[in-house]
Amino acid sequence: MACVKLGSKSDAFQRQGQAWFCTTGLPSDIVVEVGEMSFHLHKFPLLSRSGVMERLIAEASDEEEEKCVINLPDIPGGAKTFELVAKFCYGVKLELTASNVVYLRCAAEHLEMSEEYGEGNLITQTETFFNKVVLRNWKDSLRALQTCDDILNYAEELNITNRCIESLAMKASTDPNLFGWPVMNHGGPMQSPGGSVLWNGISTGARPKNVNSDWWYNDLSTLRLPLYKRLISVMESRGIRQDIVAGSLTYYAKKYLPGLNRRKNTSESSTRLTPTVLGSPPSEEDQKLLLEEIDRFLPLQKGLVPAKFLFGLLRTAMILKASDSCISNLEKRIGMQLDQATLDDLLMPNFSYSMETLYNVDCVQRILEHFLAMDQITGGASPCSVDDGQIIGSPSLTPVTMVAKLIDGYLAEVAPDVNLKLPKFQALAAAVPEYARPLDDGLYRAIDIYLKSHPWLEESDREQLCRLMDCQKLSLEACTHAAQNERLPLRIIVQVLFFEQLQLRTSIAGCFLVSDNLDGSRPLRSGIAASSEGGWATAVRENQVLKVGMDNMRTRVSELEKECSNMRQEIEKLGRTKGSNTWAKKFGFKLKSQMCSAQEGSVSNHNSNSGKIEQAKHKKN
Repeated sequence: MACVKLGSKSDAFQRQGQAWFCTTGLPSDIVVEVGEMSFHLHKFPLLSRSGVMERLIAEASDEEEEKCVINLPDIPGGAKTFELVAKFCYGVKLELTASNVVYLRCAAEHLEMSEEYGEGNLITQTETFFNKVVLRNWKDSLRALQTCDDILNYAEELNITNRCIESLAMKASTDPNLFGWPVMNHGGPMQSPGGSVLWNGISTGARPKNVNSDWWYNDLSTLRLPLYKRLISVMESRGIRQDIVAGSLTYYAKKYLPGLNRRKNTSESSTRLTPTVLGSPPSEEDQKLLLEEIDRFLPLQKGLVPAKFLFGLLRTAMILKASDSCISNLEKRIGMQLDQATLDDLLMPNFSYSMETLYNVDCVQRILEHFLAMDQITGGASPCSVDDGQIIGSPSLTPVTMVAKLIDGYLAEVAPDVNLKLPKFQALAAAVPEYARPLDDGLYRAIDIYLKSHPWLEESDREQLCRLMDCQKLSLEACTHAAQNERLPLRIIVQVLFFEQLQLRTSIAGCFLVSDNLDGSRPLRSGIAASSEGGWATAVRENQVLKVGMDNMRTRVSELEKECSNMRQEIEKLGRTKGSNTWAKKFGFKLKSQMCSAQEGSVSNHNSNSGKIEQAKHKKN
C-alpha cells in the first residue's frame, strides 16, 4: 500500500488513559475534547493551521477562563483522526495511507485547513496524495472507498466517493491483459513496454500470465450493498459485458446469503465462495433486501447464471418471504432456462403455512408455463409428429423434450405424496405438450406410482388419469408391464394389449424383411469373398440368431392372443350378466376381428417365412 510521510519531528505525544499530552516542555493552555478523548495542547500550533480552531479559540478567550476548553463533537473520523490532525499541526511525522487519507481529507475540510492558514496545509497534502497515488491503484482505491462508508456525507460533499467508484469501474471494465491490471497493483512483477516481466529493471523475457475477467469479484464483495450497487451501475453504464456483471452478482450473493451454500457439495464449499464463515451472517431483513436487489440487477438473459443458482435464490426468497414481484421474476428467469435444470433443483419444499403438499407443485407449474410461453415466442412449439421412432419437428424441440422428461421425473417423485390432489397432478402432467414426449414411459411410471399411493381413487378417476398417456407411445417393455398391472382400469389394459400386439406384429414383419434382405445379399457376398470361410460362418450365425428371435416373438404373440381371448370371454360374460353387449363396445374398436386378423397374419407370416428360411439353408448346403 502506498504511503507518504509528512513532517520531520519525532512523536512528541503521549497517551495517559483517555487523554493525550504534548511533551514539548511547555504547559498546555488548551484542552480539545473529541468524544471521550481529551487533548491537552497549545493554542498557537492549532490556530496557525485551522480557521475553525482560530475562531473557537478566540471565542473561548473572550470568556476569560483560566484554561481554554473546546469541544469538537462532529469532526469526521472522531478522536483517532483528530490525533493525526494535531500531530500535523505540530509538525510531527505523519504517514498518509489509503486507509486514513479520506478521514484526514474530510477532517481538514471540516477544520478549514486551507492554504490561507499556511503553505502546504493538510487539504492540499491529502488531495494531492488522493489524486496522484490512491486513484491510480486498484487496492488503494478500493480501501479508500471502504472508508467512505463511515463518513459518507462528508465524502459525498467532496466527491470522494464518486471518484473512487469511477476509478474502480474504469479498471474493472478494462481488459486486465492490456494494461497490467491487476498485476502491477497487486504487488506482482513489473512489465516492460514489450510486455515481458522485469526483474530489477532487467527484462527476463518471460511473458506475464493472463488474468481472468473475474479477478475483481472477491475485492468488490467486501463493499457494503449501497456502494456495491452504485459501482455495478457505473460499470454497466461503461458497457461492461453482462456475463461479467452476472458473475459478480452471483459471487456477492453466495457470500452474504448462507442459504445458497447449504446444498453445495463439501468439496466445493471448501475451495470456493466460503467467506461467510469469516464473520456473522447478515440479519434476515438484510438478506431479504440483498436478494431483492440481486434480482433487480441481474440481467434478464438466458444462460448468464446457472439454473441451480436461480433455484437457490428462489428457495431462499420463499424462506425469507421476499416480495411477490421478486419471486415472480425469479420464476420467469428459471422458466427461460428450465431445460438446464435437474430433478434435484425442482424438488423445492413447500414453505407455506397450509403445507398442503410436501413439495411446491404450484411453483413448478408456473415455471413450466413460463418455459412453454417463452418456447412459443422463440418458435420452438411448432407441430411435430413421431414417425417410426424419429421425431419430426422444429430444431428447437430438444429443450422441450428435455423439459418433458424432467417434468415426468418430477411427477414420479411427488406422486407418493398422499396430500397431492388429483386435479393438481393432472394439470401438471397435461401442461406438457403431446409432441414433447416421444415416449410416454416416464408419464406411465408417474401415473402408476400415483395410483399405488392413492388406492382409494374411484374407477372413473383412474380412467381419467390414465387418459393422459397415449398407449401407442409406450415402449414394448412398458406395454408388457402395463398389461399385467392390476391398478390400471380394464379399458386401458385392453388398449395396451391391442397396441402391444400391433407392435409385435410390426417387429416380426421387420425381422422377416431383414431376413429377405440377408438372403438377397448373401449370393453377392459369397461371390465377392468365395475364398473366405469366415463369410459363411457369419451368415450361418446371423440366420440362427434371427431364427431364435422370431421364435421368441411368436411365443410372445401366442401368449398375448391367449390373454386377449380370455379377456374377450370375460367381457362377453359381463355383457350377458348386464343383459346387453353395449358395454363391450365402449372399447372403441372391434376386438374380435382384430384378434382374428392378428392370428391370421401371424400364421401366414410364419408359413411364408419358414419356407424362405428352409430355402436359404438349402442354398448354403
